[in-house]
Amino acid sequence: MFGWEFPPFNSGGLGVACENLAKALSGQNIQITFVLPKKMNCQSSFCKIIFADSNLEIKAVNSLISSPYITSSAYKKLYGDIKTKHLYSPDLFGEVARYGQQAKKIALTEKFDIIHAHDWLSYPAGITAKEATGKPLILHIHATEFDRTGGNNLNEHVYQIEKLGFEKADAIIAVSNFTRNRVIQHYGISPDKVITVHNAINYDECQTPQADTQPLKADNKKIVLFVGRITLQKGPDYFLAAAKKVLEQRPDVLFVVAGSGDMELKLIEGAAYLNIAENFLFAGFLRGDQLAQAYKMADLYVMPSVSEPFGLTPLESMVYGTPVLISRQSGVSEILSHALKVDFWDIDEMANKIIAVLDHPELYQTLKENGQNEVKKLNWSNAAKKCIDLYHWILAKQI
Repeated sequence: MFGWEFPPFNSGGLGVACENLAKALSGQNIQITFVLPKKMNCQSSFCKIIFADSNLEIKAVNSLISSPYITSSAYKKLYGDIKTKHLYSPDLFGEVARYGQQAKKIALTEKFDIIHAHDWLSYPAGITAKEATGKPLILHIHATEFDRTGGNNLNEHVYQIEKLGFEKADAIIAVSNFTRNRVIQHYGISPDKVITVHNAINYDECQTPQADTQPLKADNKKIVLFVGRITLQKGPDYFLAAAKKVLEQRPDVLFVVAGSGDMELKLIEGAAYLNIAENFLFAGFLRGDQLAQAYKMADLYVMPSVSEPFGLTPLESMVYGTPVLISRQSGVSEILSHALKVDFWDIDEMANKIIAVLDHPELYQTLKENGQNEVKKLNWSNAAKKCIDLYHWILAKQI
């Protein structure tokens, strides 16, 4: 299995999904070798905590690319900052290709039946491994270039890597029907080749916040939460615009933004420009207990994504009993019944629904209770079973 991040060394939901799927597969007696792009000491507490007593083995390739969300410009800056450059390619796509060649070497020395690669940075690795060994290739799509850019200013090189991967793959797993339809429509892939396996969450494994969250709600302020990368794809500018409308009626609301990204400064400046900066708290990237506290203290979680292949954060929020308002342009909206939904661009409706939850305790309580009950039924074991069925189907075709 080829991937690009793994908790706690992750910068987004991709790593969380990879970890949970790998653990669920391992729990169903699937032996996995997970290849990571950045060297880590496998004797560290991280490896022992996550992988002890399982069938999951970790391997790493020495690469600069540790985040699946890295851009060409960000890679160029990273390359310019390091002292030992001879190990790495001077551009992002060269580094992706170099990783592919390293993957070939690994594939020729490991015993395995199927290659399973996550997202575009690892597709060349999957392709070279398939060409070197003849083993079947499954590509797992967590986001396409259309999602990352909102459909504007596509990086043609990334698009071509994705398209080649989809064409070379024996099967493709999409995290939602939303994503499946995008692959079929924009990449010309046969519908028979693409199956949907929704992401999930393991309710019992979510941690209980250790700190008391009540002091964070000083003066009885209502809290509306945004969690995610502060990028075009996630719709933070629509969140900001809706907040302005909410505050015109409910000046007691505090909007908390947990995350980081290339639009962070723009969002901070936007809050100041709209004269609502005192009602915004930019918490930075949160994980672990801090993230659990953020979910627990919020009165409502909002995911206004422009194009969200799935979206794990609403499930995380519902685990902690916090109602969610999510974009209809998301994969997670396909599996949730007890969530408020809105088109990302409709800031008036977004604001109205935020106010409705804050103003009506009965609505809040209904969403809280039904949401928690619903999310308890979603688990990674079911997703793993679907992947295993696909593995068996692909292997049977090889005979």
